[in-house]
Amino acid sequence: MWRRLGIAVLVAAGLVSAPDPSRAQRGAGDLPADGAQLFATSCGFCHQNGGRSAGRGPKLAGTDRPEEYLLNRIRVGKEGAMPAYGRAFTDRQLRALVAYIRSLEDDGQ
Repeated sequence: MWRRLGIAVLVAAGLVSAPDPSRAQRGAGDLPADGAQLFATSCGFCHQNGGRSAGRGPKLAGTDRPEEYLLNRIRVGKEGAMPAYGRAFTDRQLRALVAYIRSLEDDGQ
């Protein structure tokens, strides 16, 4: 009982995330969907409209940058412009972010 209560307290405090029931339906390999969630909580403040519009950071939809460039930029950041997230995310999470960015449609904005 104490374990369940402790987990519930941590979830409520936002220190751990509750299991995502839709994840079982999506499967463990849905990188763009996982990346969308990470993007919304970590990147969306600067890359507006889910990365589809420029904000404090550039528009990412339709980028022609190579995958390794995007991975490196997320890992090490850009001095004075973007924080480094290499220690915050696992390799899989970084690849999920890139998969999400690749999934964005360039709507010309």
